[in-house]
Amino acid sequence: MLELMVNLQAVGGMEDFNMMSHILRDARKYEETMEKQIAREARPDFHLSARVGWMNDPNGFSYYDGKYHMFYQYHPYDCHWGPMHWGHAVSADMLRWEYLPVALAPDELCDMDGCFSGSAITLPDGRQLLMYTGVVKERQRGRESREMQTQCLAVGDGIDYEKYEKNPVLDKKDLPEGSSRYDFRDPKMWQKEDGTYCCVIGSRPADGSGQILLYTSPDGFQWKFKSVLVSNNNRFGKMWECPDFFQLDGKWVLLTSPQDMLPQSFEYHNGNGTLCLIGSFDEEAGKFQEEHDQSIDYGIDFYAPQTVLTPDGRRVMIGWMQNWDTCQQRTTDVLWFGQMSLPRELSIKNGRLYQTPLRELEAFRVNKVAYQNVIFSDAIELEGIRGRKVDIELTIRPGDKQNLYHKFALRFAQNEKYQTSLSFRPRESILKVDRKHSGSRRAIIHQRRSKVNSVNGELKLRIILDRFSVEVFVNDGEQVLSAILYTGQSADGISFFADGTVNMDIVKYDFAVL
Repeated sequence: MLELMVNLQAVGGMEDFNMMSHILRDARKYEETMEKQIAREARPDFHLSARVGWMNDPNGFSYYDGKYHMFYQYHPYDCHWGPMHWGHAVSADMLRWEYLPVALAPDELCDMDGCFSGSAITLPDGRQLLMYTGVVKERQRGRESREMQTQCLAVGDGIDYEKYEKNPVLDKKDLPEGSSRYDFRDPKMWQKEDGTYCCVIGSRPADGSGQILLYTSPDGFQWKFKSVLVSNNNRFGKMWECPDFFQLDGKWVLLTSPQDMLPQSFEYHNGNGTLCLIGSFDEEAGKFQEEHDQSIDYGIDFYAPQTVLTPDGRRVMIGWMQNWDTCQQRTTDVLWFGQMSLPRELSIKNGRLYQTPLRELEAFRVNKVAYQNVIFSDAIELEGIRGRKVDIELTIRPGDKQNLYHKFALRFAQNEKYQTSLSFRPRESILKVDRKHSGSRRAIIHQRRSKVNSVNGELKLRIILDRFSVEVFVNDGEQVLSAILYTGQSADGISFFADGTVNMDIVKYDFAVL
């Protein structure tokens, strides 16, 4: 309690703390006012972006009361990370989003320094239950303060939420021996067929690595530790954040975002990345047995994905389309930062995770332009192929079956000064996204390379552009590469290049205004 009193003094004392319920009201007023200064064309068209200020991890991705709800880590007052709130938006199709008022703000003793990531479910009485990580900075003797993390609840009607009077519902006493109370976050809940509940939470054990903890509850409010679901043992980075755990095509899938990863050939990249584990689940023992591991996204910008089960039975995933090592480079003349990825339908094929664009997107495709058997061996442009809100499907193969081409490249968001490229070298089966000429003024991460499956130089790609981003789906979703773009919207050229002879089929659509 003494440490908590010290923290209260640091933010203004008990008198100010008694007024902290105003934090939520002030945030709602602020975002409603500032949102009006952001033009529609200054945002992505069908990727959810911050209403105003900063956005990171998706939270509480759920279907409730006939709509999809997306909450998100949110600092409305600045385009940089700050005291975390929960932003809120709803959609009928996961493409056209409507902003709702801030759902949560750091205004209680248990979360006064941030409402971190979490999830949402529907209770039997029709209310929506949110579970999130509450953060309180704890001053360390002779050192900087550290963030003590606990799990908290809030209940609401889809717009307004009341925090549970018995928060936190999970704290240090509910951790397995040796686990850190400073790295205990991001609960993802689900309801079992028998009506009881489970959740998985990211944790750090004594070895400094990562682990995922499993908790159970009879009613969504009273939680107890069940087991260590799976341990990292320093294989994939360090701390495992933002877990999601679900059944898919007869298997169990664990998605998580490890910090401080090391590359393993082309499968993982340095830094904070993404990990998919596919395997089986011994529910009685609370143990996951992994059979396959892979990256979730092989591009530059993708982190902390979360999934929802749609009413028609599809498992759909959305991630934060950003990289922690590049997120300080946003210019100062904008009022929002951060966007979500395209919703992606998940499946398991050939023992690995596949991702395809949400099928609802196809209803908005217009102005079809198609070419078949375009043979070229230099730089070309094709009439009707340009734009920054486009859906391109293409297949490439050798134009000369006796001589495999050396390189193929697609260049987009292009003018006489800027471009971003997607290039493929068939001899190495390496696909690379490269935005170093996209208009960034800093030496941040600009390239990612991925090993892809190709037979005799043939490759199938689907490229989706939405003003400030590109997402590349390889071989019908076998791999995906995502990247945000810095280039001004007037750069809308698209061109093709071949070193050697390439035969290409291409179909391009524009997107109608969503």
